[in-house]
Amino acid sequence: MKISPLAGQPAERAPLVDVAKLIAAYFADKPDPSVPAQRVSFGTSGHRGSSFQRSFNEDHILAITQAICLYRRQQGTDGPLFIGIDTHALSRPAFQTALEVLAANGVETRIAPGDEFTPTPVISHAILTYNRDRKKGQADGIVVTPSHNPPADGGFKYNPANGGPADTTVTGWIEKTANALLEAKLAEVRRLPFERALAAPTTVRHDYLTPYVADLANVVDLEAIRSSQLRVGVDPLGGAGVHYWGRIAEQHRLNLTVVSEVVDPTFRFMTLDWDGQIRMDPSSPYAMARLIGMKDRFDLSFACDTDHDRHGIVTRSAGLLPPNHYLSVAISYLYPNRPNWPKGAAVGKTVVSSQMIDRVAAKIGRGLSEVPVGFKWFVSGLLDSSICFGGEESAGASFSRLDGRVWTTDKDGFIPCLLAAEITAKLGRDPGDAYRALTRELGEPVYDRVEAPANRAEKAVLERLSPDQVKETELAGEKITARLTRAPGNGAPIGGLKVTTENGWFAARPSGTEEIYKIYAESFRGADHLQRIVAEAQQLVSAAIAGPSRPAGGAPPAAAGPAPDVARAVERMENEGDPN
Repeated sequence: MKISPLAGQPAERAPLVDVAKLIAAYFADKPDPSVPAQRVSFGTSGHRGSSFQRSFNEDHILAITQAICLYRRQQGTDGPLFIGIDTHALSRPAFQTALEVLAANGVETRIAPGDEFTPTPVISHAILTYNRDRKKGQADGIVVTPSHNPPADGGFKYNPANGGPADTTVTGWIEKTANALLEAKLAEVRRLPFERALAAPTTVRHDYLTPYVADLANVVDLEAIRSSQLRVGVDPLGGAGVHYWGRIAEQHRLNLTVVSEVVDPTFRFMTLDWDGQIRMDPSSPYAMARLIGMKDRFDLSFACDTDHDRHGIVTRSAGLLPPNHYLSVAISYLYPNRPNWPKGAAVGKTVVSSQMIDRVAAKIGRGLSEVPVGFKWFVSGLLDSSICFGGEESAGASFSRLDGRVWTTDKDGFIPCLLAAEITAKLGRDPGDAYRALTRELGEPVYDRVEAPANRAEKAVLERLSPDQVKETELAGEKITARLTRAPGNGAPIGGLKVTTENGWFAARPSGTEEIYKIYAESFRGADHLQRIVAEAQQLVSAAIAGPSRPAGGAPPAAAGPAPDVARAVERMENEGDPN
């Protein structure tokens, strides 16, 4: 990736989003459902877009919310719907639109008092708490957030009664129904004016903050943190957890300082990410420059993204930990130190997470459940405690309560942060030091992610490769041990290709929004070996995409058009919207 010269600089050095124009476009501009980019499209975590691109407008939210109401009716889900919003500028208008539809459909909707923001994990926690031991009248939820995306973006996702992100069967049904409603010019959408919806008997104020904060003592050893008197700094990055951290510190008597409680939809207080964009990514050293600069003020510091489902851990010993490093430390600590977790509970990881996790799982004698990208793949395992930890290389994770029962089935940024303090208190060393100890025992990997160009047809082929299309037997001088297009943990398609050797691997996945594919790669033999893996991965993927009829990287004949399977894939994406 080409790093912008503005990376890590104050956000005010770049143009800030015009919030008034953004919100005006949300209400005024109408999407054209014949244009694929303007249709409803659920990716790995809901529908996302911007009103400036007509990909996130009032019409989208009207259609999606009505589709959710129809889905609830079909499934017999007749309990309350918990809804939360983050601090992006488009989140509150989208919440208002959604409430208008929910009230008109008679759905009991629980909203935070005082227009408070509500983090993603708190919605999952509320759903699971309500549904515990309840067979009928179960609850579900909506979270209005584009996660860590730039300020001009909006996002909207549905969590069914299992508390986690809806799976592809559910989102596919909602997406198809919502697009049909758009095509019918929203004729079947029920709606009330916002003032009436807010005053409707089905709209109920719900205290999300108090029960979540109180329950944290049942998932993290807060007594150990309190007794240690560790000095902890927290930056909520202007996100939905901004008022949660102070309550956590007060209620559990932690020596925790919130370094900023500023909320501003332009996010002008951020530092710019690697590409010069504003992005509230707690795993990025550029976006986290402010907190990294404070690391010596505290024994440990951390931050979360805008909806608080991702974590960033800053240690005195190592600065900002890459997500794969911290996931490895968390897993190596948790399983031996949670005696009430089921003995057979496995470790959950995505196919693009570090192989260090595999080695840690083997070291602690636990099975490994490797699933496709997307936290939805961890939901069933967390729910029945067949896995007690699920983590993604993008800094998303959740894990079980102290007693082994489910905590949340969506990513939770709070608990990995608090766990870092527990680890430091209990081990007498921070997670940076703990990771170095792991590398001395298990090897030290290097990891990278790069991008390569691919048009729509080529991305469709990559998404549907079969292992036998990869003819190579070696990768970067090592024998290939596996060629995967389905995840070993559950057999689900990974939407791309993963190739492994004894000391390295790569995975290639098409982007859902750009004319590129992404290569994730790792080596336990150093940076030079990693670069060989990346270079050969691009050649291997190009050859697999090209097929036997033309050389790798070669273009098809101008008049030929895409192969039939590619044409069908492109037609499907144009008709249904790219699922990624």
